[in-house]
This record gives sequence, C-alpha cells and structure tokens, in this order.
Amino acid sequence: MASADPRIRSVRLASLETRYPRTVGRNARLGSHGAGPDSHVAVLVTDDGRTGWGLFEGPPGDVARVEGRLLSELIDPATGILDAAEHWLDIALHDLLGVVHDAPVHALLGGRGATDVAIYDGAIYFDDLDPDDAPRGVGVLVEECRADAALGFRDFKLKIGRGNTWLSRAAGDARDIEVTRAVRDAFPDARILVDANDGYDRDGFITYLEAVAEVGLYWVEEPFLDDADDLKALRAWLDAHSPDTRIAEGETSPDVAALLPVAAAGSIDVLLMDVMSYGLTAWRELMPRLVADGVHGSPHAWGRPLKTRYAAHLAAGLGNVEVVEGVPGTVAGVDPALLTPADGVLRLGDAPGFGLPVPDDAHLRPIG
Repeated sequence: MASADPRIRSVRLASLETRYPRTVGRNARLGSHGAGPDSHVAVLVTDDGRTGWGLFEGPPGDVARVEGRLLSELIDPATGILDAAEHWLDIALHDLLGVVHDAPVHALLGGRGATDVAIYDGAIYFDDLDPDDAPRGVGVLVEECRADAALGFRDFKLKIGRGNTWLSRAAGDARDIEVTRAVRDAFPDARILVDANDGYDRDGFITYLEAVAEVGLYWVEEPFLDDADDLKALRAWLDAHSPDTRIAEGETSPDVAALLPVAAAGSIDVLLMDVMSYGLTAWRELMPRLVADGVHGSPHAWGRPLKTRYAAHLAAGLGNVEVVEGVPGTVAGVDPALLTPADGVLRLGDAPGFGLPVPDDAHLRPIG
C-alpha cells in the first residue's frame, strides 16, 4: 500500500519550451513580450515512485533542503507550504500532495467554486504599433481576437495606455479608444476588460472611460499608480456611469497590506496578485478575508500557459473568482486541451493534482 506520507527521493529541475501563437507586442510600460518564455519546472519524485511537478519562477531554492524529507514536513493539506524557503516549490508540492491523496488540487483547496472556470484572453497587446516602419493598425488586433476565439476564448482583455510611452498622449489615448470600440463592434457579446499597466492618470482615464461608455467594460485593471483617493474617485465615477464595471488592482509589485483596506472600503473590486510570485499558499490564507470584505480575487497568470491552469484550480478550490486570465500558447509535452478553454471555459475534471501528466524526458531539458 502506498504511503500517505512519502519521502521526497529527488528533485529534478528542467525547462520546457513554451510558445505563444504569435509574437506578443508592447504594453504601456514594456517593449515586446516575444514569442514565449520557456517554463522552468521542478519534478518531485517520492521514494515509492510517485511524481508531482510544477512551474517555478526566478532562481530555484535549495534542493538539498527538500530531498530526503517527508511530504508532511514540507506542506500541510490544510494550509499549504510550511516554510517560505520552499515558496519556489509551492506549485509542485501542491501537485504532489494531490497525487498522494488521489485528489485534484481544487478539491484539496475546498472545492468552493465551479470546476468549469471562465477564462479570458490576456494576449491582446499593442501589436497595432508594430513593426515600427509599417504599423499594422487596429485591424490586426481584431484579427488576433478572432484567432484566439478560434482557439476557444470568448472574452478579451485589451492592453491600453499607448500614450504613456509609445505615442503622444493625445494620439495614444485616441488609439486606445479606437481599439476598445473596434473589439466591441466585432464581439458584441464578449466581456471586454482593459489593462492600462498604470499608463494613465486619474483624469485622463476618466476621459477615456467617457469616450468608451457604450462598450460596457467588464473591468478596468491598474488604470494608474495606486492611490487610495484616486481609486475612490474612480469607483464613484463608475458607480454613477457604469456600476457593473469592476476595478482590478494588485498585479505590479503589490503592497498587499496597503491594498486590503482600500479594497475593503469598496474602491477595489478584484485583487490580482500573481499565482506564482504571491503564491498559492498565500492565496489560501488571504481568500477568506477577501470573502468577508466583499472583494473578489483573480490571480495574475500572464506569461506562461501553465499559470492559467494553476489559477483555474485556485478559482475552483477557493471560490470567489469570477474569471481567470488565459495565456494562449503551448508547452512542450503538455496536452494543449488541458491549457486552453473550450467556448470560454476551462474544464478541470477530477484528475489528481493539477491534472497535468509529467512531460516525458524528450521534452524536459535539464537546467541548473
């Protein structure tokens, strides 16, 4: 009989090729996001041969701290990882925990949400501005939305804030308005989200909102640098003109302790801390407070398609998440159907862990 508390025999570090369907361009602050960053993963193998694996970001921790230890010394089913030194293995340890308990991660987290998780397309950047010598214009973004709709996406998040870095303020704001209206015209039934990456000030952003009032935005994300008074003023404007539009904050270097009272006061509707850098364990601790305060969560997942799967399990497990960020793309050795929504929904099922079989050796490229 397999042990309910196996010992970690080995930790294998590897890289998986990860590619977007197309090169992803600029946002309000950064240049091209490229064709897809490779995914660094850790594969944990127990003394009885069971495996769990998952993405890690940044430098790996000390493998010697993990090898030879009991699973119960590293992660508690009720709360998550037990020592911040193993934060980098937050995902892999949760996956292994699910394998050992023969349960999906969303069940380990409480099963408070639906296992059919709504996913939006987070890959609509400033490709209208590229290439520099022959910009393609707004039409290319509508084409990209159509291409992603063919993959299974139904809702779209549009990057805005072109006047922050790449165009004059007036020209950039006008293009943001044009893009927002064009996508609404092409997709009358879609939820449309916009993300300014702090590329506006308060007054400029309200002017943008006035110009796209007929669009009916689902949420506005990081419109300007965090400021409690500005967020309160924005919420008041939205309450008067578009009360169903949510304000989403907390992706970029979040000061969570500072954001929580602003959210509790009603000026932030959705908190976005990253599923990796903030972490699954931290979200497990935080979500009950958000529920009590009437604030939703939706962990940032951009960059790697694997993160969408992890955020979906968090949504299905902890509840209180209305929609999850989707990252169109492929990961070598992973079935694309496990990472891509069908008709706007990622269906998780009841496979153990995150429901992702370990890629075979042909795809796992050694690192470290």
